[in-house]
Parts: sequence; C-alpha cells; structure tokens
Amino acid sequence: MDFNNIPQTDINVSKICLGTMTWGRQNTQAEAHEQMDYAIDNEVNFFDTAELYPVPPREEEQGETERYIGTWFQKTGLRKKVILASKIAGPAQFTRHIRTEKSYTKETIDTAIHNSLKRLQTDYIDLYQLHWPERPTNYFGKRGYHYKKDDSWDENFELVLDSLSLHVKKGNIRHIGLSNETPWGTMRFLQTADIGLPRVRTIQNPYSLLNRTFEIGNAEVCHREKTGLLAYSPLAFGVLSGKYREGKLPKNSRLKLFPNYNRYSTERCQQAVDAYYLLAKKNDLTLTQMALAFVNDRPFVTSNIIGATTIEQLKENINTNKITLSESVLEEIDYIQEQFPNPAP
Repeated sequence: MDFNNIPQTDINVSKICLGTMTWGRQNTQAEAHEQMDYAIDNEVNFFDTAELYPVPPREEEQGETERYIGTWFQKTGLRKKVILASKIAGPAQFTRHIRTEKSYTKETIDTAIHNSLKRLQTDYIDLYQLHWPERPTNYFGKRGYHYKKDDSWDENFELVLDSLSLHVKKGNIRHIGLSNETPWGTMRFLQTADIGLPRVRTIQNPYSLLNRTFEIGNAEVCHREKTGLLAYSPLAFGVLSGKYREGKLPKNSRLKLFPNYNRYSTERCQQAVDAYYLLAKKNDLTLTQMALAFVNDRPFVTSNIIGATTIEQLKENINTNKITLSESVLEEIDYIQEQFPNPAP
C-alpha cells in the first residue's frame, strides 16, 4: 500500500481510505467487522465515518456505523493501527432527528464530539470534519451557486474554529477538516486560522471521472495552501463500476434500493460511462480499476475513499493502489472529459 501525508501533520494515511456509510443499512455489523479486518490486513490504515451514517439517514439507525467501528475497536484492540476520521452533521431537514440547531455552535460541536467518541469507544478522533457548510451554498449535487438577496446567514468561522480548538487542546481530536466545501468557504477557514486557531488539513469532496469540478477552484487551493483532498464517490454511487450499463439495475444495488440517489444516472453520465468503459476494456482494465486508479494518482488527492458492500468489491477497490495509468490512457480520459465535461454535479 502507498501512503500520503495529511498536509502539515505527522500523520501518514493509506492512499485508499475505507468508507463506511453503508454499515448499519446495507451491511451488518459482522460484515463491517469483516471489511475492517480485511482493510487492516491489506495495509489500509485510514477509516472515514460520520455521526450521520448510515446513509440514507433514518432516526432509528443514526450513529450505527460509528457503533460498529467502536465494537470492532473493543474486539480487536486495534485502535492505534487506525487513522480515524469522523464528521459532525450540518443543518438540513434530514438531520432534524440529530439536532434542531441550524448552526455549528459550541454546544452542538461539544455534543457531537462527545457522542461520537462514546459510540466509537475511543478517546480521540484523528481528523474531525464539518460534513457540509452551515450556510446556504452549492453542495450535494447542486452545480451552481444561487444568489439570494435575503440571505441572512451570519459568518461563523471564528466561532467554529474556536470551539474545535478546545477539543484539540483536550486531545479529543487531533486535526480538523472540511467536507462538501467551496473554494470561498475553504479560504475563509484558512484565513481565520491565522489568528492562532486550528488549520484545516483536508477537504472531503466528490471527485470522479463523472465529476471533476474540484479541479476548477479547490484544486489550486489545495496546492497553494497545502491542504489535501479526501475524494469521495470515486465510483459515482457505483455507476463507474459499469454494473448499471445498458439499463441494468442489479438486485440489492444502491440505485435499486435508493432510486433517488440518481445524480450520476443522467443520459450524459451514461454516455460518458460507455466511453470510459470502452477505453478501460481497450487497455485490459476493468472500469472500476481505471476509475479508481485515475483518482488515486491525482497530485491533490491525499486519500481515495472507497465504499463496498461486499468483500469482493473491497478487494478490487484496494488493489487499484497497484495500478498506474499510462500517459496515453490519461490523455484519452481527458479527451472523453472534453466530450462530456463533468456530466454529474
């Protein structure tokens, strides 16, 4: 396994990160434990979770994913082998079962960290992230920013960082990160940290062959501000595995179970997937291998968050760490991107 440094820290994480959002909904505790066993045995030392998980969120299952990780830590005693990332959920209708407060206040941050530590059965989280901005902006499939004249959001950057700094000082969290964040939001957090507050080390945003919008603004921020991307949805909800091609909808697949998760299923996305599939086949690669290998090697990517519901999927995903795409394949990928530029938001 190859490893990358979380920028400006002493932490090295595997190029492949184990995503966990299906545990508790599509995966049982036994299956989650099996995935963690396999990941550790194959040198994957980075696990990512969230208080919101599993997804799609439901009140009766909220926090179950963190609980599964906690019981695995208790069973195996391997907490120190893992770099653990989690997140606080932001304001949204689908998070009202977690809290009704619409901002990242000191109280909500304190409560969220306390509850996550309890579920995870650990006394520290290595990387703690804001799951999405508390302000109204474009994320979760919203391509563009829509200006609202009556937007009354109050800037809260210093309060959030100050609240998180208290937990850094206590040792509850080691470093902080953002998720689903824009270049403006990222820069504001970085600028605010200059007064002696914790500095953002990572941004967890979607990035795949179907959505390379991170390259437009955030990639330069990462490069110049020494911040790393934790790429999520690198297989675009499984669409870039090719299993949904030609109208297929496999039993128990994510899109079969949750058809509203369809932002990677537009006609343009399907056309792009067909083109990428043919390119992969021409070069003796599976579409999954090519899609993940592309993300793995981007210079601004610190780790590639893969999610699997079966051990077979997990094996293929982890093994992409060994694949390096040729310059000719990369050139053809860019050509397809020009024909179907970012078909998914």
